[in-house]
Amino acid sequence: MQQIFIFIFKNSYRLLFLLLLVVSLVFTIQSHSYHRSKVISSANFLSGGVYERINNVSEYLNLKNQNEALAIENARLKSIIFNAKDTTTFPKIDSIKGVRNADIIVSKVIHNSYNVYENYLTINSGSAAGVKSDMGVINSSGIIGIVDKTSKNYATVISILNVKSQINAKIKKSNHFGSLVWNGKSTGFVQLIDVPRLASVRKGDTIVTGGQSVIFPENIGVGTINNIYVDNKTNYYTLNIKLFNDMTNLGHVYIIKSKDREEILNLEKKENE
Repeated sequence: MQQIFIFIFKNSYRLLFLLLLVVSLVFTIQSHSYHRSKVISSANFLSGGVYERINNVSEYLNLKNQNEALAIENARLKSIIFNAKDTTTFPKIDSIKGVRNADIIVSKVIHNSYNVYENYLTINSGSAAGVKSDMGVINSSGIIGIVDKTSKNYATVISILNVKSQINAKIKKSNHFGSLVWNGKSTGFVQLIDVPRLASVRKGDTIVTGGQSVIFPENIGVGTINNIYVDNKTNYYTLNIKLFNDMTNLGHVYIIKSKDREEILNLEKKENE
């Protein structure tokens, strides 16, 4: 306490000056509307900036919850889309045959390899969530791969960037089919092989899933034609496809569960027998 009095005594003139300055400013602001409005607007600016920064921090800390909510909502919307329309275009009313019984499981990629010839993903959903082998995996941009093995809470996915991957796909505008493979070179491109020379193909044409399997619904986006080659040995086209997806940057994904899968496989098995 004694030190406080000593400080006040030593700085009495300075403190008196500051006190009189504050009092004069208060009287000036109160008696002049212009000064008062400037002070109020400045205070609002400062407080608004503080609130904005607090809100930004709060939003940043809450990003995980927001992303989870958005992923669930996207899954619901995609389920509606698959039940009603082409997934590569917006609002069409015509339905896609064989899609109405598809269901979707939302998941997230927790490990992603893309720098070897046989690339796999790991997702944080497994048999407990209904994930099984040979289910198709996509995201909002297009196909990603096929479920390989599952545990209770996790599953591995054969990436489309896997030299052993082979998926039925087609040219959207003409419905000519081929096999989607990867030559192991670029993470941004896959190849559609065995496309007949009768097919009309042009650079920029859209490639989608063909629907000739029970893994992917028809018309899920794959990419666009970047280059066209002719295989002189087989007289078929080989198309270099620029992927819609950035396979090096994957987050939430959707696993497609077809309720008709077992019925179709059992029927085909009987036919083969």
